[in-house]
Amino acid sequence: MSPRPTLGSRGVALPAACDVAIVGGGVMGLATAYHLSQVSRLRVVVLERSYLVSGASGRNGGGVRMQWGDEGNVRIMMESIEICRGLTQELGINLWFRQGGYLFVARTEAGEARLIRNAELHRAIGAPTRLMSAEEARELVPDLEVSGIRLAAFNAEDGVVFPWPFVWGYAGQAIRRGVVVRTHTAAIAAEPDGSGMRLRLSTGEHLRAQIVVNATGAWSHDLNRSLGIALPNRPHRHEILSTEPLKPFLNPLVVDLQSGLYFSQSTRGEVVAGITVPGGHDDGTVVDQRSSLRFLAHLGANLVALMPRLGALKVLRQWAGPYDVSPDGEAIVGPTPGIPALLQVCGFTGHGFMMAPAVGRILANYIAHQQRHPMLERWDPARFAGGATLRREDMIIG
Repeated sequence: MSPRPTLGSRGVALPAACDVAIVGGGVMGLATAYHLSQVSRLRVVVLERSYLVSGASGRNGGGVRMQWGDEGNVRIMMESIEICRGLTQELGINLWFRQGGYLFVARTEAGEARLIRNAELHRAIGAPTRLMSAEEARELVPDLEVSGIRLAAFNAEDGVVFPWPFVWGYAGQAIRRGVVVRTHTAAIAAEPDGSGMRLRLSTGEHLRAQIVVNATGAWSHDLNRSLGIALPNRPHRHEILSTEPLKPFLNPLVVDLQSGLYFSQSTRGEVVAGITVPGGHDDGTVVDQRSSLRFLAHLGANLVALMPRLGALKVLRQWAGPYDVSPDGEAIVGPTPGIPALLQVCGFTGHGFMMAPAVGRILANYIAHQQRHPMLERWDPARFAGGATLRREDMIIG
C-alpha cells in the first residue's frame, strides 16, 4: 500500500512551467484542481499562501442549501448537494455531511412573500422545499420561539458539512492524481508571458503557466493589482461562534430571514451560529479576521430570542472570516477582460464554499474543454464595464 500523501508542503518541488496554475488552496481552487485531474491530463499546480484551511474555506459554517431565490443558483446547489452525497466515498474522507435540512423563518410580510415565491420556483424545477406554518416549524424544532413567525420554509435535502475535511479531501485526491500542491507560497505578482502568464512567488521562485486561476476570493485584489486589474468585489468580515456540546436536539440549520441569524448543531453536539452585525467596523478594504464583543452580544440576543433554552449556553470558540462580496451578489468567474489567460474565481458573497463542488466541475470542463456552462455568462467578469448590473438573488444570508 502506498503511503498517504501529505496535504501540500512548503517543501514540494515546483516545475518551471505548468498548464494551469491555481492561486489559492481553498475549497474552490482545490475542487477545480481535483476535477481537472479527472477530465484532463493537464499539468496543474496549486499555490497556497499559508496552510490549507487557513482562509475563508476553513472559517465558514459549512452549510449547503438549495433554498435560493434564483433558478440558476438553485440548480447549481442541487448539483452541489448531489455531488456531496457521494463525496465521502469519492474523496476517501469523512466529511460529516448531514442532511438535516434548512428551516427558514419569516417574520415580516416581505419575508413571507419571499418564501412563497421561492417555494413556487423550487416546485417548478424539482427542489423539495415545502412551506410550513409557525406551529409546524415548532414541531420540527420543538424549542423554537414561534411568536411573530408568519411562515417557514423547509427543505430536507439541505445540510451541513465539516469544512476542514472537505478541503483536505479535495487536496488529498488531487495530489494522488498528480496535482502539485505547494503551501506557504504566495503568488505576489503576475505578468503576461507569451500566450500565458508568469508568476513571481514569495519564495523568490517563478512559475510559468498557460492559464492562471485566481481562486483567492477575498484576497483576489493582491494578485490582480500587479496586473492593473480592478474588480469591484470587496472583503466583508463575518463572525461565527461555537458552543459547548449538547445532546442532539436540533436537526435542521435554522435561519431567521429578518435578522440574518443562522444556527445549527454539529455532529459533535456544538451549536454553531453566525450573524452579520449591522454597522460593524468592516471598511471593505482589508481582510479582517478579528473577533469582537459586539458580535457576541448581538448574536446572543437574537439567538436567545429565537431559542430561549440556549440562554445559559457557554461559548467555547469565536472566530471571523471574510465574505467576498460582489456589487450584484453574483460570483465573478471567467477570463479577465483583456487578459484571457487569467481566470477570476471570486465574489461569491459568502456562499462559495457550498457551491464549490459544482463550480469546480464547471471550471474544470471550461479550462480543459471550453465547455461554457450557462452560469458563466452571468458570472462574466466583463459585466461590470457597462456600469450597473442586475441583482437577481435576495437569499444571501448572514
